[in-house]
Amino acid sequence: MCGIAGRILGAPGLVGNDLVELMDAQAHRGADSTGFAIYGVPRDTGYVLRGMGFSRDNIDSDLSNFTNILRDNGSDFLKDPEIVTDTSTHYCFRIEISDPKDLSNWINDTDTLAETIEVQSCGRSLEIIKDIGGASEVADKHNVRDMIGTHGLGHARLATESSVLPNASHPFWARPFSDVAIVHNGQITDYFTWKEKLIRKGYQFLTENDSELIAIWVSDQMKSGLSMDQALKKSITSIDGIFTYMIASPNGIGFAKDKFALKPLVVIDENGNLAAATEEQAVRRIFKGENDVINHDGPSLTGIWGMGNRSLAA
Repeated sequence: MCGIAGRILGAPGLVGNDLVELMDAQAHRGADSTGFAIYGVPRDTGYVLRGMGFSRDNIDSDLSNFTNILRDNGSDFLKDPEIVTDTSTHYCFRIEISDPKDLSNWINDTDTLAETIEVQSCGRSLEIIKDIGGASEVADKHNVRDMIGTHGLGHARLATESSVLPNASHPFWARPFSDVAIVHNGQITDYFTWKEKLIRKGYQFLTENDSELIAIWVSDQMKSGLSMDQALKKSITSIDGIFTYMIASPNGIGFAKDKFALKPLVVIDENGNLAAATEEQAVRRIFKGENDVINHDGPSLTGIWGMGNRSLAA
């Protein structure tokens, strides 16, 4: 089932609050977990990391191992890590770090810790916040409503496959590409075939969620020379399944719908002030007037909503 949403503001503002409203309106589509990808004002240097540890009892040892790998890669904390925990199992974290010598190498090294601690986003502007529960519950726990940014994504998950824990929830980061996130409604039927191909190319997958594949697949296509527009269109003929997904970078949001067009997407776009969601009643939370609604209900559709008329580029 699941519900997805995207939001673009004309200027930096309370994009976190708007995404919470979009996802709260769709909480009935899946309250196992809720996630948000927030794009704040980009920093010139350093990265913000978001993620989780799988045992709150092991926070000290987890962070010690994480710190050793970080410093081995020429980076360090810019401030003390922020830890959020209210369960008997996992904990979530926010960490600011200086630039590693090689970002991809550092990510690969850090992913060796993935059974105990997992980085779920890395960006100059991107922060992915995801946790168990509905939109309001997750937002209150992580102060999402107060987050300032230009655009972002949201997702409400009904866990039909894989774990309910935050690591298997959306949005997904397109590791190891910084500042790229995705949300997806549907199912990829050739997931294992594509996953094996991408693993052979050196990519790492940390979950069994098929949506993680899309984020890495699109980014790999762009790394190979395709534009975002070309990669989105190619995904429709290359990836088998029933899907509507949105993928974001610091420059905006792109979307693609499969050839069967079974997963809805509605949009209100007022000169670049945009809200998109699975259901119309969600975008009406943001635009309360008689705004025209675009119903993307046809097959094999793609599009790009850019920031300041710039194309989307990972």
